[in-house]
Amino acid sequence: MRRRAIGHLLNVEVTLWRRTTVPDGSGGQTTTWVEIGPVRCRISQPSVAERVAARQVGADHTQPIYLAPGTDVHRGDELRRAGQTWRVVAAVVPSEDVYLRADCELIQPEGA
Repeated sequence: MRRRAIGHLLNVEVTLWRRTTVPDGSGGQTTTWVEIGPVRCRISQPSVAERVAARQVGADHTQPIYLAPGTDVHRGDELRRAGQTWRVVAAVVPSEDVYLRADCELIQPEGA
C-alpha cells in the first residue's frame, strides 16, 4: 500500500522553541528558550463535543497539531506564531509514519 504525503495539508508555519539548561558562570544553571527554527504544520481546532467530553471527566483538553513525519518535536517544546504559543504535551506517531501529531495546550498570555 502506498503512503500518502500530507505536505499539502501543512498550511501554517510556526517556530519551534526548546527549553535548554546552560551554565550561569557561577556554578549554577539557567534555563532559557532556544529557537530551533520554522516548521510547517496543520493546527486543528477541537470540536465542541471533544471539549465538553474532556470537561465532563475533569481532563484538560489538548489541541492536535499535525506535522510532517520525522519532525524533531518533543514533550515540553513550544510552537509559536504571532500572539499564540502552544506547549507540546505529547508527540504521537501513528502505526504508519505518515504524520506526527503533537497534542498541545494553547498557552494564553497573562495580563494586558
